[in-house]
Amino acid sequence: MAQAPAATIYVLNGPNLNLLGTREPETYGHATLADVERLCRETAAQFGLVADCRQSNREGELIDFIHEAQAMQAVGIIINAGAYSHTSIALHDALVGVKIPAVEVHISNIYARESFRHHSFTAKAAFASLCGFGIDGYRLAISGLAARIGAKARA
Repeated sequence: MAQAPAATIYVLNGPNLNLLGTREPETYGHATLADVERLCRETAAQFGLVADCRQSNREGELIDFIHEAQAMQAVGIIINAGAYSHTSIALHDALVGVKIPAVEVHISNIYARESFRHHSFTAKAAFASLCGFGIDGYRLAISGLAARIGAKARA
């Protein structure tokens, strides 16, 4: 008997996250986007989930990914929209529109930084927001999302 396919979560990373490891390491650390994606896939697998990791520097493409998540019946979204978090009503509206549980992640503590980073449109569309944990925030976000959707850790 064939096993049902694992439920998928979309892990979306926005502008400049492709530069992780080299961009402002004093703020973002030395881990690369590949490290983030590996962490997300490994953490998701612990809950029987599949992490579909995407990165784009373009707002419209991130919106398309969110719409695709709905079309593909994804069970959750982890989003680090980068600077778009603070400016994009369109990303907010896309997240609200698809009605998929979402968690916002920021590698740095946005509240310890410039005041323009203290507001997030994407946080208002998510059921939770994490910041300041470095890339471990992604692991925490996936664990929280798994709890929200009832996915149990596998032994």
